[in-house]
Amino acid sequence: MFQVDFDPARLSYEELLRQIWANRRGGPSYSRQYMEAVFCMDAEQEATARRLGISAPIVTGARFHLAEDYHQKYYLRHDPMLITELDDYTSRDLVESTVAARLNGYVAGQGTLGQLHDELPQLGLSAAAAAHLERLVAPRRR
Repeated sequence: MFQVDFDPARLSYEELLRQIWANRRGGPSYSRQYMEAVFCMDAEQEATARRLGISAPIVTGARFHLAEDYHQKYYLRHDPMLITELDDYTSRDLVESTVAARLNGYVAGQGTLGQLHDELPQLGLSAAAAAHLERLVAPRRR
């Protein structure tokens, strides 16, 4: 499960759901633990999800809990060079870090080399880690 904090002045809840639903992997989950569901904060969000015809369980008012540490930034944690760049991060820092989220996305196969080049200066990586990340991202044809 993931929680999305968003600014409804910039993006409506309906558009957020449309974007997530259009870009999900889909397909049956091999475990209930990994099934798709939409957890709404209130009745208005629930009504929006139902109106869009979301084909997954829709739950309102459930409390959000962070996943165990080993699930956090999963792909990043399995890249020894990049995770070493964040050695001084606490577990909470890693969960809340935009840099860690961006790195995790690139390692997981998201993003293009052009996008990486645009944001590389803000990631604060060593030259070796930046070159490593570029080698990971370069073969992508998007």
